[in-house]
Amino acid sequence: MDLGSVAAGTDAALAALARTLQAMPPVAALQLRLDGFDGECLRLHAPLSAHVNDKGCAFGGSLGSLMTLAAWGVVSLRLQAAGVSADVFVASAQVHYRAPLFADLRAEARVADSADWEAFVARFHERGKAGIELDACVRLPDGGVAAECHARYVAVASR
Repeated sequence: MDLGSVAAGTDAALAALARTLQAMPPVAALQLRLDGFDGECLRLHAPLSAHVNDKGCAFGGSLGSLMTLAAWGVVSLRLQAAGVSADVFVASAQVHYRAPLFADLRAEARVADSADWEAFVARFHERGKAGIELDACVRLPDGGVAAECHARYVAVASR
C-alpha cells in the first residue's frame, strides 16, 4: 500500500480497506495494492504479470475486477468517513474496453459527476439503504483509457 499521496487522516482507513481486500481469496489473487485515496478518488495498482492474457496484454476480466473494487472502495471509504456503517454491494455495471493494455493495471474510481453524495447519505439515513453511481477507469501509460466503467452501488445498513 503506497500511502505517499493519501489525504491526511485516511491511513488507518486505507490499512483497514487493504486488510479487508486481502482477506478475500479472489481479490488476494489479483495482487493489487492501494496507490492512494485523496478523499474523492481511489487508485489501485496490479502487476500485468498476474493478469496477462494469451495476447500478452491485460485480461479484460481483470480490468473489470479492478474497476469494480476501486469503486466499491470509494463508497466504503467515504461512508466510513461520514460515520456510516454499511455493507456495500455493486448493483449494476457497464464496462467499455477501449484499448489493449500492455502495462501494469492502474485503476481509479470516484463518485460520478451526475451523482449527489449528500443526497445518497441522507437517503441511507432515512431508509437504511441507498444507491449511488460511480465512474472508474483503467489508464494506459500515456494517460489514455484502456477501459471504463459506470456502475451503481448500493449501501445497506449493517446487521
